[in-house]
Amino acid sequence: MRLPVPRPRSLAGQLFAMQAVLIAVVVAGYALFTYISDQRQAEEAAGRQAMAVTRAVADSPSVRAAIRTSDPSARLQPYALRVMRDSDVDFVTIMDPRGIRWTHPRADQIGKHFRGTIDRALKGESFTETYTGTLGPSVRAVTPVVGDDRRIVGLVSAGIKVDAISKRAQGQVSALLGVAAGALALGAVGTYVVNARLRRHTHGMNATELSRMHDYHQAALHAVREGLLMLDGQYRVALINDGGRELLGVGPDVVGSSVAELGLPAPLTGALLASEPRVDEVHLTASRVLVVNTSPVSGGERRGTVVTLRDVTELQSLMGELDSERGFTQALRSQAHEAANRLHTVVSLIELGRADEAVEFATAELELAQALTDQVVAAVGEPVLAALLLGKTAQANERGVELVVSPESRLDDGLLPESLPARDLVTILGNLVDNAVDAAQGSLRARVTVTAYTDGGELVLRVSDTGRGVQPDHAELVFRRGFSTKPAGPGGRGLGLALVRQAVLRHAGALTVADADGGGAEFEVRLPLSEQGAVVTGSGA
Repeated sequence: MRLPVPRPRSLAGQLFAMQAVLIAVVVAGYALFTYISDQRQAEEAAGRQAMAVTRAVADSPSVRAAIRTSDPSARLQPYALRVMRDSDVDFVTIMDPRGIRWTHPRADQIGKHFRGTIDRALKGESFTETYTGTLGPSVRAVTPVVGDDRRIVGLVSAGIKVDAISKRAQGQVSALLGVAAGALALGAVGTYVVNARLRRHTHGMNATELSRMHDYHQAALHAVREGLLMLDGQYRVALINDGGRELLGVGPDVVGSSVAELGLPAPLTGALLASEPRVDEVHLTASRVLVVNTSPVSGGERRGTVVTLRDVTELQSLMGELDSERGFTQALRSQAHEAANRLHTVVSLIELGRADEAVEFATAELELAQALTDQVVAAVGEPVLAALLLGKTAQANERGVELVVSPESRLDDGLLPESLPARDLVTILGNLVDNAVDAAQGSLRARVTVTAYTDGGELVLRVSDTGRGVQPDHAELVFRRGFSTKPAGPGGRGLGLALVRQAVLRHAGALTVADADGGGAEFEVRLPLSEQGAVVTGSGA
């Protein structure tokens, strides 16, 4: 049977174990250091205490008087025992200059030689030392007793046993160990609380799993072609992938910047700053059409926003072309219906025996259609624009609007550079014509006039209508996405002129609106024909 492989400890668990060991080592080291320090301090304190006792005894007149008697021990022994009891030392020994004891805690040691160093005391110096005597190891002090004639008449030694000193230090260390144990317990509890929180944030994953997740995260982040933008709770850029930087036209150093500092169009900035989710909203930059989705990240409190960006610029252009093609199809269907009616008329005239009227009627219809085609082709030699105008003319006629090409139009084939693709011209002119037809429809003399020519290295496209015109305070608003003076239809309004402006700015051109002669609005587009001013990119509009 195969035993299951134990799962590696989580990162929080590893940190808890490491911190617990670290706290234990620190506390144990501090306790050891304190014990050694306290032991040394206790020995020094014992030495100072013993020195104070010996000096007090040596300076006592009664001691000097007893030394001069024939039996010093008789008077000094009771005195030494009393001093021992009062000063809390283990022994007080008074001896003659040869080291023969006059006093000792044990009476059988009186009269015997002192165990310790007395040479320095015989020279008049007081000192301390640690020495093993009859009572065991002790910290002792030795002081000379000086007589009235300045001669040394005796020596005094007082001491405290080492084991008594150790007991004092052990009492302090016991208290320290109690405090250390409390600190260790408190540190362990704090460490556990911190690591429990860390475990929740890391979902119990260990370091290997977190590293693997980071690698997958980075790989996925750079592999996704769509734009991904993550904002923190203060609406600052916390993360952005390569696609997001390209779609928004920002540099790699935007992490940490506020959304308001990115220089994005106002509607797009407002969508990113919104607290409620946004679903499949269309926004325009200077060069792209973006679909934006936002989703707040919450976990008890607002933590930020996840933003996804999809580039539908090409799709929007294709939809525009599809709308044009659909318009062409509808125009052809209408023309086919009208042609069938005219054909029935011709056949009926022939059946009635009026062949001359039938030929005249058919010839007039052909001349009218050919005249319209000749007029457009003669003015606009560019085949794509000519086809667009012919289709738009049929569409306008279906809606009761007359679309004419002005006599001053002159645009020969081959004038447009490769940097000015036909798709963008269809977007610009097609949307301007559609907007003008909408404005002119229903007016007293519904007409749309299109003018196209070159002027000083620029392509000029001018579309005027006979509608109500554009109010001065709306001159800038009409180019914003979603703005329209008419009720929104099933597909929404206000996108056509915004796409026109986007395409014009992309080619470093200019777009203006003014009042047309005779009423209505006149939109004028100027696009550079040189390769240098062809295409620009950016995020602001």
